[in-house]
Amino acid sequence: MFQNTRQPDWDWWEALWPEPKAVLKTVGIESGQSVADVGSGNGYFTLPLAELVDGEPVYAIDINDELLGELAEAAAERQCQNINCIHGDARNLPELLPEPVDTVLVANTFHGVEKQVEFARQAHELLRPDGQFVVVNWHDMPKSETTVANEPRGPPESLRMAVEETRDVLRKVFGSVEQRDVPPYHYAVIGTRS
Repeated sequence: MFQNTRQPDWDWWEALWPEPKAVLKTVGIESGQSVADVGSGNGYFTLPLAELVDGEPVYAIDINDELLGELAEAAAERQCQNINCIHGDARNLPELLPEPVDTVLVANTFHGVEKQVEFARQAHELLRPDGQFVVVNWHDMPKSETTVANEPRGPPESLRMAVEETRDVLRKVFGSVEQRDVPPYHYAVIGTRS
């Protein structure tokens, strides 16, 4: 498990990002792409991903079997048949995914990855040509300034990564790296496999 990652309440995710599909489009995920949602939890992004990619496989990877169970139930209720729940430790990503994908998404957990360059290399291995490794992270701001529903939210300040710090990690693996803003308190850094 990554350091200091846990599943927040769904209510405050909705308060932060009321339209998760719009966030996914902002970071470059489109119809027709297969996606690995690493650290998916109970599926706040996984469920809209399944709709967005129009039937392509979405692999929800998490170490918490209970959260994956919640996701599987929600997917069945919404008739999202393209979601594949994978229980396992994301630090062994190549052993978990059955095939290469177009996008590896890591939202709100990269700050807790112990060996970030190694993890980025694993993601690179699993991408199809021109595939993207998308890291969505909290800005390096005081926690008192990142409030959701009038409460300070996000990881401890000691774990928050500046945009440039995240870019530096991805530059060690990917030839092309870009950044996008994900309001109100996040950014995305995207590495593209050439």
